[in-house]
Amino acid sequence: MKRSLALFLCVASASIVHAQTTRTEHLVWSDEFSGPSSLPDPANWTFETGGNGWGNRELETYCAPSAAQSPCKPSQPNAIISNGYLHITARRDAVTGKWTSARLTTRGLQSFQYGRIEARIKIPAGAGVWPAFWMLGDDIGQRPWPACGELDIMENIGKEPTKIHGSVHGIGFTGTPLSTITELASGEDFAGGFHTYGLIWSPGKVQYYVDNPEHPYATYTRADLPKGAVWPFDDGRYFFLLNLAMGGDWPGPPTAATLSTEEMLVDYVRVYQDEQLSLNTPKQ
Repeated sequence: MKRSLALFLCVASASIVHAQTTRTEHLVWSDEFSGPSSLPDPANWTFETGGNGWGNRELETYCAPSAAQSPCKPSQPNAIISNGYLHITARRDAVTGKWTSARLTTRGLQSFQYGRIEARIKIPAGAGVWPAFWMLGDDIGQRPWPACGELDIMENIGKEPTKIHGSVHGIGFTGTPLSTITELASGEDFAGGFHTYGLIWSPGKVQYYVDNPEHPYATYTRADLPKGAVWPFDDGRYFFLLNLAMGGDWPGPPTAATLSTEEMLVDYVRVYQDEQLSLNTPKQ
């Protein structure tokens, strides 16, 4: 059951151990997806829309909730809030076979630099599914990808149900040079339940964790960059993206066993920051 906001606020400030150092963290922003509206809060989220493969030969068309141009259907929104969760739904049309889905972003609304950032998510299972929780630099308009930097906090592809990928990308390290796979100690599929996917971000360092921030599974620093690469993660704020792609070069295509409706549930997205660093407050 989703935790109540009142209980959450009672523990919004907490001491936590990272790399043998006790730090006091404070909640600076969150979306608990528990408001009265069935649509994501427009103060936090907007929608990126369209198809054309997104550079990866993906199959889906991303739709805004009110979009009526085929294959989007306003009667079947791909992103809604219900029962305290954000539901991001990919659907295959029974007649055309076309996929629709949703891609939400906080670009221009909420962005941050440094801190501990996490989202509690239940990902879908199935061949061809590609859920992701990630960040891009606010300056992407002035410094197109990969110069703006990319922080992939969680990516999963359906043909690897027991694996989560945590990656960083920038000039000189796109692709897989700085990417790490983690698995659950139980060996179970990640789609079996909710898990917390997080980032611990400080000057010159990025760490990723699943469920327990005291045990990061990946650490990246400036020293890890290939020769000639440029570290962009100390240059400014980054915004969030949440999306559910279908197909593409990396996950491969859906199969006959893939459900015609695949769903990614997001319980919350939260940002904590540390008093010991001069960290940015939410963008207003």
